[in-house]
Formats: sequence, structure tokens, C-alpha cells
Amino acid sequence: MKIVYFAWIRERIGVAEEEVVLPAGVLTVGDLLRYLKTQSDNHAAALQAPEVVRVAIDQEHVDHAQPLEGAKEIAIFPPMTGG
Repeated sequence: MKIVYFAWIRERIGVAEEEVVLPAGVLTVGDLLRYLKTQSDNHAAALQAPEVVRVAIDQEHVDHAQPLEGAKEIAIFPPMTGG
């Protein structure tokens, strides 16, 4: 599965995107964020507050309970700010 990172999340992790093979049990967006935090110190720093992270599956914003089944691309964004 392709994971794409944006803004300061990308900067903290150190890569713009990566291919990830998910282990059994990673079924939802929330599961994915918890799993990614275990991949490196950079991932843990970038995703230390997963409740504020926004996620899109195949270019459609979803909540953290959304199943990952069938997803081709997951985009991970920091919280949006006004302006």
C-alpha cells in the first residue's frame, strides 16, 4: 500500500511517500496510524498525536474508523488551519 505524507508530517518522517506491507490486524485508519508510529523514531515523532492527523484514502478524506480494505493510496496530513 502506498502511503503519502504531507507538510510537517513529511518533514518529520523524512520521506514523501513509502510502500508499506501491512501486518494482519491493521484494518482501519486508526490501526494504520498506530502501526506507523512503531516503524521509526521519526514516524513516532510525526504521529505522536494521531487524533489530530487527517487521512485520505484514494483522495477522499475519511475518519479514523474507516476500513483500509481495497485502499490503493493513503495520504496523511497535519491538521488544517484557517487562513
